[in-house]
Amino acid sequence: MSGGQVMVVLIVMIVMIASVVRGKHRRSPGLDLMDRSHGEQDGETRAMRQEMQQLKERIQVLERVITDNHKTVDLDREIDRLRDR
Repeated sequence: MSGGQVMVVLIVMIVMIASVVRGKHRRSPGLDLMDRSHGEQDGETRAMRQEMQQLKERIQVLERVITDNHKTVDLDREIDRLRDR
């Protein structure tokens, strides 16, 4: 291959790679949700809300344990009581 042919091949490769990268970046993250059926969105939303509620409850338990100013024995009892819930 001559130098001119190598340059043409390189330019074609660069254009192809750039178009692939540009195509990936143009796609918005919410597009996948729009492609799905309405029922599937509701199911996912419900599952995410349940998971969020569980995480909030766990954070509340951790906050109570951390802010507890009792002795170590009282703290151990409180942790056991919260685990048993």
